[in-house]
Amino acid sequence: MRPFSFSRAANADDAVRLGADAKFIAGGTNLLDLMKEGIETPEKLVDITRLPMTTVSAIRGGGVSIGALARNSDTANHPLIRQGYPLLTQAILAGASAQIRNMATNGGNLMQRTRCAYFYDIAMPCNKRAPNTGCSAKEGLNRHHAVLGWSAACVATHPSDMCVALAALDAVVKVRGANGAERSIPFNDFHRLPGDNPERDNNLAPGELITSIELPKSPFAAKSYYLKVRDRASYAFALVSVAAALETDKAGRILQARVALGGVAHKPWRAVEAEKALTGKKAGEAVFKEAAEAAMKEARALEHNGFKIDLGKRAIVRALIRAAGPDGK
Repeated sequence: MRPFSFSRAANADDAVRLGADAKFIAGGTNLLDLMKEGIETPEKLVDITRLPMTTVSAIRGGGVSIGALARNSDTANHPLIRQGYPLLTQAILAGASAQIRNMATNGGNLMQRTRCAYFYDIAMPCNKRAPNTGCSAKEGLNRHHAVLGWSAACVATHPSDMCVALAALDAVVKVRGANGAERSIPFNDFHRLPGDNPERDNNLAPGELITSIELPKSPFAAKSYYLKVRDRASYAFALVSVAAALETDKAGRILQARVALGGVAHKPWRAVEAEKALTGKKAGEAVFKEAAEAAMKEARALEHNGFKIDLGKRAIVRALIRAAGPDGK
């Protein structure tokens, strides 16, 4: 690990001032690993752990605000989340290990970087780690890589479970920038597809600090499900994951639907075409299969990950069946 300077922010404005040419550190569950491997080499770290951003609280309109520095485990187990957003609880608890969830923060979860093996191997070309050097995964061992939204520059996937649920729940990321400027970023605009600049994971400006994540009032608490398909039962990243949520009327007709996918793209993937295919239809396996086909219509396989396309379809159907419940109403 290379030498670096360390400072502790006294408040949010202080953090933004110090963080203009630095990395923020809170739980450190991803950043420290990247520093040990020589992938991230910041000259400055700014500790934000003492900032008052740990609260999970109700907001006007019936939604919930989740502090960026609240721990993943505390968020998953908070009564407001368990009761109003069980999809988020399920997703958080599907990720990492209990020990990591006890340290990892919500803001850090949004900022975590890909677990692509070529990104972690500094001896191999990687456009995400070192721009314009090439993508080793595209022609290499790419079983775990993207089938949606990838580019010639990068086929890596985003590793988060929590973020897949946030994408389905129409979350909004609140950030603070220079001179106290605040802005709100719709969750589906927060992370980026790789395009020609895969080194950029998100649309934060330099020095901007995530302060909270807001969830609007949700009609999906009763009918939602998070499904994670992985190589082993615990502490493994998703091959494919699905956050599925439905709002239905008394006859079982779908009024609204949300489908988001993990493990298949450079960012949490909102399956808008699947949602369109579901809306207005009566919940049932045949309709769910149509939605799954729509979700994966634009998927493009690499040499070793073609199985993800069929797996994704089957996972979507299964997640929607679980979300709909035994009677589909």
